[in-house]
Amino acid sequence: MVIRHLEIMEAIAETGSFTGAAKKLYITQSAVSHAVSELEKQAGTPLFERLQRGVVLTRCGSSLLEEARGILTACRNLDRRINHLEENTPIHIVSSITIASFLLPGILRELKTSFPQIRLSVRVASANAAIDILRRGEADMACWEGVAPKGDFQAIHLGSYGLCAACAPDFAWNRESISPKELCGCPLLLRERGSAIRDTLDNTLSLANLKAEPIWESVNSLALIKAAEAGLGITILPEKLLEDSLLLHKLRILRLDGINMENQMLALFQKDKYLTKPFQLLIDRLESREKRFAF
Repeated sequence: MVIRHLEIMEAIAETGSFTGAAKKLYITQSAVSHAVSELEKQAGTPLFERLQRGVVLTRCGSSLLEEARGILTACRNLDRRINHLEENTPIHIVSSITIASFLLPGILRELKTSFPQIRLSVRVASANAAIDILRRGEADMACWEGVAPKGDFQAIHLGSYGLCAACAPDFAWNRESISPKELCGCPLLLRERGSAIRDTLDNTLSLANLKAEPIWESVNSLALIKAAEAGLGITILPEKLLEDSLLLHKLRILRLDGINMENQMLALFQKDKYLTKPFQLLIDRLESREKRFAF
């Protein structure tokens, strides 16, 4: 079925004649007659009653036009939007948990303030899962923590954060510092394997032939903080996540002897990706804040 034929049918019904439809649509009367003939042939029944005073829809014609109006309205709406498809295309972002918790909301709020029409969706996942989602083409950009992964990615630096050890003030460790070996002998409250935080800790300890054996593992940093506040063990998290508990003296920092753990934060996207106008705005905004941002 040709959409143009349905438009012609609608115009005939509105004007009451083939001539009127031809004038309304700026086409010839023979083109109108041909369209009606094609439609009636496909329908297998007359769609118009030819009367002396003009033409009117048959019951079958009315039924067809009623169903066709929804299609015609959708086509007209699409026709109005087709020149603005890029502006209306949402940006899909997948983000690691830490970046989504503290960095990404501010970035996206700033972007939405400057460009209210931009459409954004965010999916939060572990760092490794985020990269897999980006590789599968299910996201336009991935917010990643750690060393840039292998692949044909363009990277924008978003800042960095250090990892700290923290425990409750009354936890059974009376010194202000702790060695990697001593740390591994304590009850540990750690993020799950595959998270950027856990990977950094495990890689650091492996250089000293050590391995962490946590009593708690969680994808939820807040759960680890609450467990540490309860005196259940030592947690390793970004200091930013620990700020409130430290200010309220619910946790204290343990200095890690000989260990300096830091994670870079990156925004990654495929190098060969076509950049829509909204996506380019996001990239420009991230690049403009790259040098002035401190986490």
